[in-house]
Amino acid sequence: MPKAALEDLEVPVVLAPLAGGPATVELALAVSEAGGLGFLAAGYKTAAAIREEIERLRQASDKPFGVNLFTAPAERTDPGSYASYVERLRAEARRHRVELGEPRFDDDQFTAKIELLLEARPPFASFVFGWPSRAVVRDLQRAGITVLATVTTPEEAKAAAETGVDALVVQGYEAGGHRGSAVNGEQPSYGLISLLALVAESTKLPLVAAGGVTSGRALAAALAAGAIAGQVGTAFLLCPEAGTAAVHRRAIASNDPTAVTRAFTGKPARGIVNRFIRDHGEAAPAAYPEIHYVTAPLRAAARKADDPEPVNLWAGQAHALAREEPAGEVVARLAGEAREALAAAASRVPG
Repeated sequence: MPKAALEDLEVPVVLAPLAGGPATVELALAVSEAGGLGFLAAGYKTAAAIREEIERLRQASDKPFGVNLFTAPAERTDPGSYASYVERLRAEARRHRVELGEPRFDDDQFTAKIELLLEARPPFASFVFGWPSRAVVRDLQRAGITVLATVTTPEEAKAAAETGVDALVVQGYEAGGHRGSAVNGEQPSYGLISLLALVAESTKLPLVAAGGVTSGRALAAALAAGAIAGQVGTAFLLCPEAGTAAVHRRAIASNDPTAVTRAFTGKPARGIVNRFIRDHGEAAPAAYPEIHYVTAPLRAAARKADDPEPVNLWAGQAHALAREEPAGEVVARLAGEAREALAAAASRVPG
């Protein structure tokens, strides 16, 4: 049986993984049913939980879908590099009457999740925070799985392509949530269109554009720049199918600015600016996943209390364009707007 191909999508819209709460089976199902490519987010979940989600999705639909994994970090972070930051956050924890979590290193059950993919054989698998080895990529492909790797620089694109992956998710600096790179520290920052152009020069692999694709016009721009589809996250956060917390939904609907910060997890991620980012962003170390576990109880308590200040309000730069509408309608609207934008652009180019 041939592998699924991005070229075969009815609508060139790929659901971003949205790990950490917003991702649901219902959201992935709605996107796939509308002709796009829904994704289940395996990050922060057990392999058993993802197995159950795959089964639920398959019982509801025969449309293609994917599963996204966090690639295991290369090594643990030196505790000395983040000890002072943990102490700094203790006052924050006292203010909200919670205990900070223990900094710890783990691989998010990466091996168990790879084994699950090989057994369950979803049509697509994507990776963030790096990509698997050539051997793992080959095993997944032999199982009939189309493999995508997320990259944020031209250098990463070349390295990922060398592992034999089937496609690249090219993530521009505009994107909400975590940077898909394996690097926690400083890296060059590329806007989506520039990055697409640079990556297209070095590979013939299909490219999925991620970052700021919150409208049909943005999707049209990405397609015109060489992408085969757009990966969309923020535009789905207000959908009824999404598991987005109420405090997060209100922030998405605002016009507040965003910033890239390591304050919440020790890894660069774009979110809506709040007091936590302003107070701790500059002091935050490059220490993922250790800092993620430290701040997790604080963030959970704040979401429960409906307090936006200590919550990671992940969002792309164009979050104000998100609408509160069903996910299927988002897919259809993006596709319609993209067609109109591409036709209008073509009409402006002399014949």
